[in-house]
Amino acid sequence: MSERNKIRLGIIFGGKSGEHEVSLMSAASVIRAVNKEKYDLVYLGITKAGEWKIFKGSEDAIEDGSWINDAQPFNPGDLKSVIDFALPIMHGPYCEDGRIQGFFEMMDIPYGGCGVLASAVAMDKLLARDVFIRNGLPVCRHVGVSRSDYDDDSEAVAKQIEETLGYPAFVKPANMGSSVGISKAHDRASLLEALALAFKFDKRIIVEEYINCRELETGILGNERPEAAVVGEILPSAEFYDYTAKYLDGGASKLCIPAQIPEETSRLIKEYACKAYAAIDGEGFARVDFFIDKDTGKVYLNEINTIPGFTKFSMFPLLWEEAGVKYPDTIERIIELGYERHNAKNNR
Repeated sequence: MSERNKIRLGIIFGGKSGEHEVSLMSAASVIRAVNKEKYDLVYLGITKAGEWKIFKGSEDAIEDGSWINDAQPFNPGDLKSVIDFALPIMHGPYCEDGRIQGFFEMMDIPYGGCGVLASAVAMDKLLARDVFIRNGLPVCRHVGVSRSDYDDDSEAVAKQIEETLGYPAFVKPANMGSSVGISKAHDRASLLEALALAFKFDKRIIVEEYINCRELETGILGNERPEAAVVGEILPSAEFYDYTAKYLDGGASKLCIPAQIPEETSRLIKEYACKAYAAIDGEGFARVDFFIDKDTGKVYLNEINTIPGFTKFSMFPLLWEEAGVKYPDTIERIIELGYERHNAKNNR
């Protein structure tokens, strides 16, 4: 394919969230895998300050963060003049929450992944739980906490959590991913510390009951007719699968693909995953996370990640590889689905 016939594929990375560095790793992995015979890659980075930059260097420089030294300022209002398709590889607030998807919609640029609604709902763990419950999907017991309630009387908040959930309990920012800001609380003192940490990342917190569980995940590809990949299991090196275990432990945490679970459990997880994806109006791709109670075998839906990690350690591409879809083909399918959605909207 000649240069002029190539699709100008915008790889958009970085961002203002606490998952900036994860985005750099994911973007570099995607760049290495994408079909360069078909696509002319355009690298567009967003700094932690929210400034857009265009970069013409290597994926290695993106991965190690040095790209910023050679990047040039870019006006996002000019986006449609430099790319044909946007592939946002950014995690957390300002990308995974629907904001950048809304920008693409206004610019009439086709893009990969979930749309505005699905991204916004899935990003907020409390709102997503409400949607899951309304659709008959099983979730663990949890309590929502606002910053205002915490600031007014943190001890009263802690007492409510103790009476509702007991200890231990997991404290999470409602709008972060990659296990950023998550802590396990064993008593009142550690609970207050965990709440203070989580509120550094968000104004809304979700506190969940402790379940002696296995952590399982499956990947979704599709628009109106989503399909689930195989189910995989996380075997964390730490007490739970936090940011360090995911990205910084050098592979000490293990991924078991496929998970060693009964076929009926695997079928149920895939069914729940597709139902949850449809409930939020998911499109393109996502990873859906579950807990299985080790004592009872009950399956609980945890969350949907609308832009899951794409690093070499990441579960999503590995799940699809096990299902027979190679990493480059997964990326290609995501782009195809983005074009299908865009064309369908324009033909209404």
